[in-house]
Amino acid sequence: MKRRQNKKFLSVVVPAYKQEKTIKKDLKIIDKTLKKGLKNTKYEIICIVDGIVDNTLKEAKKAKSSHIKIFSYKENKGKGHAVRFGMSKCKGNLISFLDAGMDISPKGIMMLMAHLEWYNADVVVGSKRHPVSRVNYPLERRILSIGYHKLVRIFFALPLTDTQSGIKIFRRKVVRKILPRLLVKKYAMDIEMLAVAKYLGFNRIYEAPIEVTFSRQASAIKWSTSIKMAWDTIAVFYRLKILHYYNDYNRKKWGKNK
Repeated sequence: MKRRQNKKFLSVVVPAYKQEKTIKKDLKIIDKTLKKGLKNTKYEIICIVDGIVDNTLKEAKKAKSSHIKIFSYKENKGKGHAVRFGMSKCKGNLISFLDAGMDISPKGIMMLMAHLEWYNADVVVGSKRHPVSRVNYPLERRILSIGYHKLVRIFFALPLTDTQSGIKIFRRKVVRKILPRLLVKKYAMDIEMLAVAKYLGFNRIYEAPIEVTFSRQASAIKWSTSIKMAWDTIAVFYRLKILHYYNDYNRKKWGKNK
């Protein structure tokens, strides 16, 4: 990634898969929200179309703005790959990502930025379980979330109540260090990012409140997905604690399985 000298420059990565019905509107809402909320900050929106499987790319290109950049590739590779690919294109010294679909309000980006400054944080994570968050949270998701984060606490000792919300912000120095090491393409990409950041000494990881309204589609979670996420999480733990894959002396191995 090329470094751009700027006191404050925000890059927002928006991964998009099968979002042809909403992506144009989503990007316009994000652009409008950032334009209104960021008074002294330059910004860019990096939309990554994760596979040409429908008209998502065509619709995304209709969101005309000097702030919006669209990238794509032919085959679907998973959200983790899309976010990493987007981060590699970012120019900002603050790098965020936000799920398409607008289940999470883009206003949360400003809240995360504020927390980043207040705590001099390395990473700030949007948390559905923050006491100030406003969340329409289905019972099934709540139960699965509690169980999953007990597992995360045991494995990684991350000081967080929610690692999976699709909104986070990192300082560029963190992204620069973790990006070459990451492997997860789908289910546990958030955990890998956060666990590797902590492993590399970026311990100032905090939570911020967000506003979430789950759509019916987003509310449904298949048990098979939960099992795959747990398996991916165990794989991250194995690479981190047993293989020490993320250590600098394994640099030659990074990227071979990407």
